[in-house]
Amino acid sequence: MTFTLKAAVAARGLDVSLSLGAGETLAVLGPNGAGKSTLLAVTAGLLRPDTGRAEVDGRILFELGPGRNAWTAPHRRGTSLLAQEPLLFPHLTALENVAFGPRSAGVAKGPARAAARHWLAEVDASELAGRRPGELSGGQAQRVAVARALAADPELLLLDEPMAALDVHAAPLLRRLLKRVLAGRRAIMVTHDVLDAYMLADRVIVMEEGRITEEGPTRDVLQRPRSRFAAGLAGLNLVAGTVIPGGLRTAAGLEFAGRHEDPPVTGQSGVAAFPPSAVSVFLSEAHGSPRNSFPVTVTDLEPHGDQIRVRAGELSADVTPAASADLGLAPGVRAYFVVKAAAVSIYPA
Repeated sequence: MTFTLKAAVAARGLDVSLSLGAGETLAVLGPNGAGKSTLLAVTAGLLRPDTGRAEVDGRILFELGPGRNAWTAPHRRGTSLLAQEPLLFPHLTALENVAFGPRSAGVAKGPARAAARHWLAEVDASELAGRRPGELSGGQAQRVAVARALAADPELLLLDEPMAALDVHAAPLLRRLLKRVLAGRRAIMVTHDVLDAYMLADRVIVMEEGRITEEGPTRDVLQRPRSRFAAGLAGLNLVAGTVIPGGLRTAAGLEFAGRHEDPPVTGQSGVAAFPPSAVSVFLSEAHGSPRNSFPVTVTDLEPHGDQIRVRAGELSADVTPAASADLGLAPGVRAYFVVKAAAVSIYPA
């Protein structure tokens, strides 16, 4: 039970090949112009490639090339596309918007509305059923858009930066919602946010200039990136562990104090996130008993803009060249990484 795609669009420089297993979420990362949205458009049937083939669970979506001209229309593909903007029908209520997919598939009005109510409840938007899009906030409208996409019962869900247009308060709520509804569902998600990939995707591909330059399990790609783009994107320190009051405890027993971005549930899996720029480096334990101070061994030093990125296993810190020289930092040196609790965000994973 897989989705496979191989497609080339010469005018856009796209030439990709990928596969997706049942219940797997794939994150697509890459710089602007890399071909990420083109990939989604080809998959959804909004753009016809020059050559290629795609199938889902043995059913051909398209097969194009010499002597081949099979093409399935977008509305018959079993795909749903969730874009950056909700794109709800302004003249329909939230309930009618969500019921649109089932109705378009021939479902009677009553069952279609019942399905719409179910999915509105799934995205915590039942109270919005009677409102029109103009009466919804950005976060509310995007939740309704998620319900509309899922109500069509897609075999493949496509998400094109669904949180890009949301404010800092609405985005974490939608991320948590997507984590729940994507569980066990096949999906391809384009994103620029490393947290979206880390928290929602089983696997990551990196696209550059229309090609896939890196792929693998999410944690492997983000913690040990090989491409320049992934390395830049993955600069954020990400530490997995278990949520505790006031922070997170790793499997090795280290505790990171930080602020919870969502209501904490003690004992659930989580991730502590903080930028290398927030990390200070000392050769001895810092005075003042900072809450986050960890002994490390420097494994690598590399230029990073006008800074030096100091790597210690999976953790990184950014220091000035002068500070690096004064501290005598080099691979093998023992040091302490110190980060203020206010700079550490704790997310459920």
